[in-house]
Amino acid sequence: MASLSIPAAAGATHDLLALGALVTRLDPGIIPFTEASAYTLHVSGGEYNVASNLSTCFGLRTAIASAMVDYPLGKRIEYAVQKAGVSPYFQRFAFDGVRGPNMAIVWSDRGQGVRAPVVFYNRANEAAGRLKPGSFDWNSIFASGTNGAPRVRWFHSGGIFSALSPTTPELVIEAMEAAKKAGAVVSFDLNYRAKLWAVAAAEQGLTSEQASEGAAKTLRKIVRHVDILVGNEEDLQKGLGLKGPELEYRGAQAASKLDPGTFLGMMESVVKDFPNIKAVATTLRDVHSTNRHSWSAVLWLEGKSYVAPTSELDIYDRVGGGDGFAAGLFYGLLSGKSPEEALKLGWAHGALITTTPGDTSMVSLDQVEAFAQGGSARIQR
Repeated sequence: MASLSIPAAAGATHDLLALGALVTRLDPGIIPFTEASAYTLHVSGGEYNVASNLSTCFGLRTAIASAMVDYPLGKRIEYAVQKAGVSPYFQRFAFDGVRGPNMAIVWSDRGQGVRAPVVFYNRANEAAGRLKPGSFDWNSIFASGTNGAPRVRWFHSGGIFSALSPTTPELVIEAMEAAKKAGAVVSFDLNYRAKLWAVAAAEQGLTSEQASEGAAKTLRKIVRHVDILVGNEEDLQKGLGLKGPELEYRGAQAASKLDPGTFLGMMESVVKDFPNIKAVATTLRDVHSTNRHSWSAVLWLEGKSYVAPTSELDIYDRVGGGDGFAAGLFYGLLSGKSPEEALKLGWAHGALITTTPGDTSMVSLDQVEAFAQGGSARIQR
């Protein structure tokens, strides 16, 4: 197995470049949608969230390659990207004044207690789905930095963007090939969303079973280019078609969702099918109620496994916790931390994101490091 080699920061322009869709998330808080009359707008996107977190919390130089529509909602999103300090590489689209193309909307409330959060989408005529191979000049983006060093140290994308259209997976592969050629680390968050793959398949006249098979075929093509994979055992089974335990029986015992054994037991299948993979990581979460979760994380890196502590979380807004974990983990690896330290930083940052509204980080590196080292919630004076 080849070891993970991360380019040095000196001479690079971007520590991480993400490829994905930018979206707005409309959040009515704890009010059910049928009764809500006011919404908070969050700028989000599974791939973008990682870049934003690494910039705002961890102080890294990040960028996003995405679609942008030239209309007021697009401008609102651009302001948020600019505020986060994330460099934009945009393929721009003109709005026709009536039908689009559009920047997608994700509707997501917070739920409360025994009432679960609700998520649904309006991704009709989404500009990001129009992105395709050739949309970006990867040779220029990944060109060598000063002294011949890689200009981009790390490239990241994910399964949500890959599910948007028949062309987005091919764009992801095109970008990954350019990233690998330039010497960058490549990561991918499986983020398997059956609903998105099913809709895309239905547009092609395919059944739900064919949608699942098609998703696995597509994601397997992508993952053959990946160094670091983020995803739980359900993602690995449903997203990549790997064999594992019957998922419906998982969680029969209270502690089972925090047991990394099922996840780690699948690593043999991962390495057998994808010998290019050097690391796989995921969060472990046991949901007692909408506002109370047990939280941990696990990392498999070059044949060795590492498990984070378990913490009891009082949840304010759970959306973005997984992207927060990925960002903290990537920061640790990019900064030369040990695997244990990198995992704890991801675990701590993901936990802290659930204490604030929105999808991206509102916490400081000092807070993340303190929690990772066992800090408490005692008042800071």
